[in-house]
Amino acid sequence: MLDVPNKPEKSFADGKILRGIADGVGVVTFNNPDKRNAMSLDMWEGLGQALVELRDDPDVRVVIMVGAGDKAFVSGADISQFEKTRHNAAASEEYSKKSAAQRALLADYPKPTIACIRGFCLGGGMQVAMLADIRIASDTSQFGIPAARLGIAYGYDGLKHLVSLVGPSWARLLMYTGMRIDSAEAVRIGLVDRVVADAELWNATTEIARTISGNAPLAIQAAKITIAQVLKDESQRDMDAIKDIGNACMDSEDFREGRQAFMEKRKPQFKGR
Repeated sequence: MLDVPNKPEKSFADGKILRGIADGVGVVTFNNPDKRNAMSLDMWEGLGQALVELRDDPDVRVVIMVGAGDKAFVSGADISQFEKTRHNAAASEEYSKKSAAQRALLADYPKPTIACIRGFCLGGGMQVAMLADIRIASDTSQFGIPAARLGIAYGYDGLKHLVSLVGPSWARLLMYTGMRIDSAEAVRIGLVDRVVADAELWNATTEIARTISGNAPLAIQAAKITIAQVLKDESQRDMDAIKDIGNACMDSEDFREGRQAFMEKRKPQFKGR
């Protein structure tokens, strides 16, 4: 854990996206509980602004995303906007372009990200959760992608992440039926990583975040970069990036600190350099 002062909360998208920082952990809150945190285009833009600030803050080592209230993480896109923003193919393409930058930012985020999921995680909410590195869910959570019930296509990126997590057969079952599954099924098929009692969700998530925050940032970055390359086709892998971050780790002050702390039987104080 970092020994840095906590910072005041900041809001974006007319208060529907909140950003907080405490103990080296950044928190982004989807704050639209009246609509079960359904995502509007303004919220996508606000999410991007919050993530950029947390990315560029040297005191932040890990980011948690969470939904306000007890009903939902993100219940999907704000369908009330669809008649205006996604009423046909051209409009839908424009809609996707407007959120593409934020989705790409989250997909390539340099710091570890955790989705803390309570209640409904549907449609666009699934897309956000699947872009996170780690998904911790409440035992009351429900998951689904109702695209087939709305007559819309979910898109390549979302389905790529779904298939990579649950495999093609479960992806087909979820997409063809639009069914919802509970958290027990979600963890069984690999959609989420851990399920905890609802009352313990936030504590369990922040404990993982603080553990990450206390570890060596360069070593975590090395793991994140290498895992991302493993998931690519062999012809597209950047092996030089893996080598470079590996060398940076071995030459870092943190590696020396880690060795000394081990020998001195004390907790290391990593600086990220």
